[in-house]
Amino acid sequence: MITVTRDTFRLAEVFTISRGSRTEAKVLTVRVTRGGLTGIGECVPYARYGESLDSVAEQIAGLPENLTRHDLQSLLPAGAARNAVDCALWDLEAKDSGKRVWQLAGLPAPQPQITAFTLSLDTPENMRAAAAKHAHRPLLKIKLGTPDDMARLEAVRAGAPATTIIVDANEGWTAEVYTELAPHLIRLGVALVEQPLPAGADDMLAEIARPLPVCADESCHDCHSLPGLKGKYDVVNLKLDKTGGFTEGLALRKAALEEGYGLMVGCMVGSSLAMAPATLLAQGAAYVDLDGPLLLAEDRDTPLVFDEAGIHPPTAALWG
Repeated sequence: MITVTRDTFRLAEVFTISRGSRTEAKVLTVRVTRGGLTGIGECVPYARYGESLDSVAEQIAGLPENLTRHDLQSLLPAGAARNAVDCALWDLEAKDSGKRVWQLAGLPAPQPQITAFTLSLDTPENMRAAAAKHAHRPLLKIKLGTPDDMARLEAVRAGAPATTIIVDANEGWTAEVYTELAPHLIRLGVALVEQPLPAGADDMLAEIARPLPVCADESCHDCHSLPGLKGKYDVVNLKLDKTGGFTEGLALRKAALEEGYGLMVGCMVGSSLAMAPATLLAQGAAYVDLDGPLLLAEDRDTPLVFDEAGIHPPTAALWG
């Protein structure tokens, strides 16, 4: 039996990117029950990719009850619906076998990973204050993509002078704007810029200088995305809601590393359940951005642990 429920988690603060603001995370929780055992998975439908809670729930409702993970890869496209069901099937297999998912996948035992903490888009003054509040964190991610980006970036660097900074433009720049900003990003010690140009309009990245690493987010979904990234990007951002699950996430991780890309493992704003499978893929990644639960005012009953060592892998009570 496959069931879908809608869950809402309040955010600790308003979260803003260049596309808009939110005060809560709305997710779908999928449960697959067989033989008295239940596997669980979570997804975050994303309007940027034409998804909604209704459309994704409808996709899942159309699946056959007895499907396997192998079947699933051809029954649904890469996206949020396939992700939640795939992760639930992995969790079910772990419970049925008495092994952890990392063992089933042939991965080494996972360790804590340092994760970025995302600063919401705000006024320069407020972003400086937020940076100062979180200056103890080793890695901060800044949401940019507006005409006032330089003032914001200068403010964050002033608030957190010793922290490594990565920036995410969320497709908000043009090639001209990025070329103009790049020297300042370097001057301020930015380590990585994520998706500076819109997906589908990023060919200029192959023609202009890339003085600091550029990461593909909206331009990279699954393994089929990789050929289109060549010469334009240095790093790929693996998100399970884009790959359509842990199964394709494993394949994309392997293929991207084999092709020489750096790896970033990211997330939508969701609960610890959504981050749990990603912690396994994040092992050894150049950048980890799994801070979704840190942005929440409430979480799952058995949440992930975050401390000075970073984000810890899940207990079996949560997932896998």
